Amino acid sequence: MANVIKLRKGLNINLKGKAAEAKMPINTPGEFALVPDDFVGVTPKVVVREGDIVKAGDALFVNKNCPDVKFASPVSGKVTAVVRGERRKVLSVKVEADKEQVFKDFGKRKVDTLSADEVKETLLEAGLFGYISQLPYAVSTTPDTTPKAIFVSALRDMPLAADFEYELKGNEADFQTGISALAKIAKVYLGVGRMQSAEVLVNAADAEVTIFDGPCPAGNVGVQVNNTLPVNKGEVVWTVDPTAVIFFGRLFNTGKVNLTRTVAVAGSEIKQPAYVDALVGTPIGAIVEGNVDDARTVRLINGNPLTGRPCTKDDYLGAHTSEITAIPEGDDTHEMAGWIMPRFKQFSANRSYFSWLFGKSKEYTLDARVKGGERKIIMSGEYDRVLPMDIYGEYLIKAIIAGDIDRQEQLGIYEVSPEDFAVAEFVDSSKLELQKIVREGLDILRKENS
Repeated sequence: MANVIKLRKGLNINLKGKAAEAKMPINTPGEFALVPDDFVGVTPKVVVREGDIVKAGDALFVNKNCPDVKFASPVSGKVTAVVRGERRKVLSVKVEADKEQVFKDFGKRKVDTLSADEVKETLLEAGLFGYISQLPYAVSTTPDTTPKAIFVSALRDMPLAADFEYELKGNEADFQTGISALAKIAKVYLGVGRMQSAEVLVNAADAEVTIFDGPCPAGNVGVQVNNTLPVNKGEVVWTVDPTAVIFFGRLFNTGKVNLTRTVAVAGSEIKQPAYVDALVGTPIGAIVEGNVDDARTVRLINGNPLTGRPCTKDDYLGAHTSEITAIPEGDDTHEMAGWIMPRFKQFSANRSYFSWLFGKSKEYTLDARVKGGERKIIMSGEYDRVLPMDIYGEYLIKAIIAGDIDRQEQLGIYEVSPEDFAVAEFVDSSKLELQKIVREGLDILRKENS
């Protein structure tokens, strides 16, 4: 029987526009792009030139600090551009897709017959190893690290997040193969939600299944690590997105790199919230074309509203993105005497508005306004109410701001990732950018320890 961990801290934010369990077709775009920034901690070195012909699965760039870690092209075709920014930073590598896709053949492999090193070598050769992240530092990992465990969270509970159980349909065999492959390297911990019932999740082979029962962010893999097998200084755990597990399974079962994922197109400004099947690197415009309400200013988000990043239709589907969301920007909203109105349609974590009388089932349309200014003060206990981890989040943030590395280590910075503070950032009355603060703290600590 699976372990059950009950979490009481957190906050569910019920936003309007959840994706319906139906798939919409999209027009196949002519150009795709792989974005190095999707792989945190990677310094890219481009290994192709404009005009080169590549197959799906050929490397477009490698990790400069660990050249064995390659990043595979999602499509076959001609490399049309290596886009660079300031200081020649690589922003993306674009590929014009062939009408008939050609896949590099890595050969089918039976996972049961492979060793841990052979699993690693297969993932490295196919350009998929970079999809594995690690704690500490919440960065893309390298093969020289030795994990004490590998964590996969199949529970997505951020606002408007895609339902992984829906994505899993038809991919059960590949998911199980991916889990079995990872289990060759280290013990796998699979986190699922209380309401999830897919057989391949609740009775997964080669993994220890843990059921997490609680509000958002119970689905965060960092939260699950903290409540299952905390990371101490000098230790490493690997974390893998459940969709990447499917990618791995497809590689072993078919011998090909297939980066197709099921993405939720959601939000109050989406006309028909639903799912689409799209490759990593698909233009956002191709995914949302004709489905965005243009009657007001809209913020497109590559991800969910709490942890995603603002984007435009010219950007590309991220390597770890499971949803594209659209919410009102809010710059065209004018509220006369808004602060004294009952605000039945507004959400408040502190019951500041009378909307709390409608219960938890009410859906809200929230815009991108901050509704306040940054203040140099942290309200006591505000983060701890929504942070289901055995750390002092408030004091950790203060230590990061102060640059006190010893204090950060004592307060558990090795266990956290920026997304773990997403809900705390939402409720923060001082409007501090907590995820940005944590990311900067992790980067400084990683540089100090390298």
